[in-house]
Amino acid sequence: MTMLARTLARSLLAMTAALALGAVGGSAGAQGAAGAPLRYTGVNLSSAEYNADKLPGEAGKDYVYPGTGTAAPFLAAGMNAVRVPVLWERLQPQPMGPLDPAELGRLDTAVRELGAFQLFVIDIHNYARYRGKLLAADDRSLTDLWHRLAEHYRGNDRVAFGLMNEPHDISALDWRAIAERSVAAIRSAGARNLVLVPGTSWSGGHSWTIGNEGSNAAAFAGFRDPGNRFAFDIHQYLDADSSGTKKECAGAKVGRERLAAVTAWMRREHAVGWLGEFGASSEPTCLAALGDMLQYMQSNGDAWLGWTYWAGGDWWGSYPLSIQPEGGRDKPQMGVLKRYLKGAAAR
Repeated sequence: MTMLARTLARSLLAMTAALALGAVGGSAGAQGAAGAPLRYTGVNLSSAEYNADKLPGEAGKDYVYPGTGTAAPFLAAGMNAVRVPVLWERLQPQPMGPLDPAELGRLDTAVRELGAFQLFVIDIHNYARYRGKLLAADDRSLTDLWHRLAEHYRGNDRVAFGLMNEPHDISALDWRAIAERSVAAIRSAGARNLVLVPGTSWSGGHSWTIGNEGSNAAAFAGFRDPGNRFAFDIHQYLDADSSGTKKECAGAKVGRERLAAVTAWMRREHAVGWLGEFGASSEPTCLAALGDMLQYMQSNGDAWLGWTYWAGGDWWGSYPLSIQPEGGRDKPQMGVLKRYLKGAAAR
């Protein structure tokens, strides 16, 4: 294939992915420029999912939703997206039952207080489980939850729907069936909001194409959203086992190496990815790997819509991946992230 043909083909793929995604608070045509900051760049503000062993738990004591003070340094830096993990059981105390008015009110308050972010991702942080029980392929409870949430938020285009955080120990085909029903339920409620669709196996980018017919790549081939407005939610950490539990990273190029196959798969599928979780400690190799991975994504912007770093939030303490400022001072990781922020680049 000639260089001109490659360029034309790449441009066609970018246009197709943008049209499939649809507009998210503006024209999707701005997304996908190689070398430019991705459309959405932001942070997970964690704490509303805390103490999952205490259900429902006491708001303000066992868990808390992020507010303006927690978000302020990230907005000031130029971040324009926030992902807020929440627990399914707190929002919906009984499967297939009504949403809890008090908990929904707390989530509404967070959406309102974090209104300066262009995108607010509701992340159901349950690992394909309800009260610890793994969902079955024919389970309809997640479908019911998302239909109710979609009815509530369908008038707010800033709100995106993160179907489920890191499903695992469920087959890719079984998970696809649940995800398809949930997306269909969202659209049947009249919601045009962006939907973020994870895979199984913790939705890891490094493992997306591994496992032949049992892989996420095989199971989600040809996946379609009736509203044509979704992205695949990918997670990728930089330590040896991609778990995000270690301070040491596996090399300065490990991020791009682990995302290469899933990036190529996105292009083949005419789809786009969302890096919903990634993080690194302040070790020198980790800072280098963090910057290199973000540069790789930026250079492949036709295949990536955006990212949210894991994590910020006031309750992290000494957690090595945290980027919540201490004493008014940024963590070293923020110095790297700032180079790739959409909002900062626009100033």
